[in-house]
Amino acid sequence: MSVRVSIQAEDFDPAAEVAALTQDRADIGAVATFTGLVRGDDGLLAMTLEHYPGMTEREIAVHVAEAESRWPLSGVTIVHRVGTLKPGERIVLVAAASSHRAAAFAACEFLMDYLKTRAPFWKLERRGEGAVWVEARPSDDDAAGRWR
Repeated sequence: MSVRVSIQAEDFDPAAEVAALTQDRADIGAVATFTGLVRGDDGLLAMTLEHYPGMTEREIAVHVAEAESRWPLSGVTIVHRVGTLKPGERIVLVAAASSHRAAAFAACEFLMDYLKTRAPFWKLERRGEGAVWVEARPSDDDAAGRWR
């Protein structure tokens, strides 16, 4: 299985990432993707994401391996941005490839639920009245709980 995990400040091109994941691969019948954007609701001016280099990639790799143990995957690409991002900018890409769509969809959703609730990223949201560190929402925890 091909795996690419990138934590980066730079923007990414989802189509180029999927093309790289599937290039010269006749065994892939489906790729499910999720591209997350920074929402500008509630007066959000910017979001700053921090992480521990090395540790974050290792933790994500553990969950990619778990996804591989649950579903027959051909490849996974995860790109997560760090630094200061503004509303409308891309923040995350999860692409899961498999020979069949059900496995690709499930693995993509599983990995995104993990990234949203337990991945070692710290998010600081800045609004006109100041900045606040973001906690996982109960609804995100509920979504991730179905994988236990």
